[in-house]
Amino acid sequence: MTIRPTPDTAPAAEASPASSPLAGRRQFLRHGAQAAAATFVYSALGHQGVWAAGSDAPEKKEVNIGFIPLTDCASVVMASVLGLDQKYGVKITPTKEASWAGVRDKLVNGDLDFAHVLYGLVYGVQLGVGSPQKDMAVLMTLNRNGQAITLSKKLADKGAVDAASLAKLMGAEKREYTFAQTFPTGTHAMWLYYWLASAGIHPLKDAKVITVPPPQMVANMRVGNMDGFCVGEPWGHRAIMDGIGITAVTTQDIWRDHPEKVLGCTQDFVSRHPNTARAVTMAILEAGRWIDASLQNKQKMAETIAGKAYVNTSVDAINQRILGRYQNGLGKTWDDPNHMKFFAEGEASYPYLSDGMWFLTQHKRWGLLKSHPDYLAVAKKINQTALYKEAAAQLKIAVPKSDMRSSPLIDGKVWDGSDPAKYADSFAIKA
Repeated sequence: MTIRPTPDTAPAAEASPASSPLAGRRQFLRHGAQAAAATFVYSALGHQGVWAAGSDAPEKKEVNIGFIPLTDCASVVMASVLGLDQKYGVKITPTKEASWAGVRDKLVNGDLDFAHVLYGLVYGVQLGVGSPQKDMAVLMTLNRNGQAITLSKKLADKGAVDAASLAKLMGAEKREYTFAQTFPTGTHAMWLYYWLASAGIHPLKDAKVITVPPPQMVANMRVGNMDGFCVGEPWGHRAIMDGIGITAVTTQDIWRDHPEKVLGCTQDFVSRHPNTARAVTMAILEAGRWIDASLQNKQKMAETIAGKAYVNTSVDAINQRILGRYQNGLGKTWDDPNHMKFFAEGEASYPYLSDGMWFLTQHKRWGLLKSHPDYLAVAKKINQTALYKEAAAQLKIAVPKSDMRSSPLIDGKVWDGSDPAKYADSFAIKA
């Protein structure tokens, strides 16, 4: 079983030297993980054969899945590395991309079949926000939790270590404060805006917000281009390791068990290749289940995705927070049970309609949408709940009784999807 490398696009400065003892240990453990995985996969295939056969056979047997170098690309990568894709009659080739805008364009143009992608990006394309309109599909949620908002060490040294103290500093020391997110309609923009607004900071009036690709966040903070950023791991922890930033808040503290990345594609692809879409969903579902099954599996995953072909960083930048072991860069450490989850007994994978609708409410709140859409109709069109249920049934994974769920957020508001227009209009701070 071999890793299928792709052209390297992450900054070389973030990688450990290939000749270091850590790199050698990582290579040894990664090969061991792959060997063990190969034994597991082929023993599973030994008596049952490939599930996808006959009328269920994938219409397209080789697929490219784009990903950004982030910890939460892990289930896509591991589905390939572990050979779980072959179990369902497909071959997944993970392809490393440089930015979310690039992922969007390649999905829309058909250069990618699927992508590890921001939830809000898919919804933005569906409604033509900042890009040509294209009918899109969410096949499953790839993970929940596990992002963070980082403030620069310079701000922390002045007492800005959380939202309230940041607001106090910004009020006392007037200047242009710059914060970065990863894509205008994406999850990180929405977490950043929500958190700032919860402390009375208007993200569009009181600050300058810029877009920076995830792997470039740390380098940009190092040279002083921003005061803070919101991004997925391992880049929040990397900023602490490099001594240039502190974790002001984790996104699970903004919304516990929030949806994060999704497996996305165009609606046209699902229509033309439903069996392929189901097979890929099954392979990635099984990979997520494998990751969450044990601490050993999580460590093996960290050893694999830290490699140059994937996230391109040191293993210790990944393997702490994936186990729920947090530090904030100011001496505080804690174990967080609400860390990044890929499966969580299937709960983390379900494409709840209310999850997708929430991003639309925030797009409306911040002026990305000029009028209220038909929130539920849009979510029903994008989120492929029926296809997900077919995949889950084959894997004997339980699905929720409802497509909606109730979630309290950091400002005390409760989101349940029952009246999205009222919810979107209820915020005091908005565009």
